[in-house]
Amino acid sequence: MKKLTLTTAFTLLAAPAFAQGDASCGEVSITEMNWASASVVTNVANFILEQGYGCDVSIVPSDTVPAVTSVAENNEPDIVTELWTNATGNVYERLKEEGRIRELGAVLDPGGVDAWWIPAYLAEEHPELTTIEGVLENPELVGGRFHNCPEGWGCRVFNDNLLPVFGVEEAGIEVFNHGSGETLATSIASAYENEEPWFGYYWAPTAVIGRYDMVQVDMGEYDQEAHEAAQNPDATDVGRTSFPPAPVKTAVTNEFAESHPELVEFLSQMTFPTDVMNSVLSWMDDNSASGEEGAVYFLTNYQDIWGDWLNESAQENLQQVLQQ
Repeated sequence: MKKLTLTTAFTLLAAPAFAQGDASCGEVSITEMNWASASVVTNVANFILEQGYGCDVSIVPSDTVPAVTSVAENNEPDIVTELWTNATGNVYERLKEEGRIRELGAVLDPGGVDAWWIPAYLAEEHPELTTIEGVLENPELVGGRFHNCPEGWGCRVFNDNLLPVFGVEEAGIEVFNHGSGETLATSIASAYENEEPWFGYYWAPTAVIGRYDMVQVDMGEYDQEAHEAAQNPDATDVGRTSFPPAPVKTAVTNEFAESHPELVEFLSQMTFPTDVMNSVLSWMDDNSASGEEGAVYFLTNYQDIWGDWLNESAQENLQQVLQQ
């Protein structure tokens, strides 16, 4: 297909769906979760559904729990995307067991990333710091500080449980609890600006990890039992564990899946590499861009990724639109 330009992509996002007569898929509703990467995903899906498959798409602002609750109570919206399934409680699993919702492909590959990190320049100079054992043996090389999440965040519970198990403070590393996500992000930016040591928690996909080359510290093997225990703020017996990738999925109602098999095929293929999403979010942050503008950036620069999601008919429809 012809390479998209920014102007072309913006024009197509604003254009009405490509007319396909009897091939039109009809009305489709899709969530737009209230964070940046989810907005990108929804706007990319909206473009492809409208221009490739002739759908009449309505975007439903939502969040993880309200979206799953709406499916449970109203059997809508049709598509729930960028669904962090580990944050849905038992409702999502129950809906799957009852056959009311169908899980499709992963939106992010390998998924959401939680980790303890150091800057790449520090890892290059001191490769021993890429393991937690190396960090604990050389606290001065990481600045003698662990940058922790703010109070009230889920990662704060994890870290508060895991830090003592690894003996971080015993090794001479101060645990610094940030008061906000902004100061946590700023601490990484400041360290990079001055090429200073930094050691702490962060997650992806985010603009911060997209902008700054950070290296995950190897925390050893993942232990599911220890990981589950670490989620409890009152836990007393937590073992060592690393963070697993968080599953981030697209799901559709069973009714939608049965009536739109061609869209299920597309949505099952719609996977964004996490590192690519990091880059998109970094561009958005640098340019104060909206989710729609982030979608344009992705569509313009990563056609080699999203082109493979489409069936032959959708590719032909988009080809006709791009040639107009």
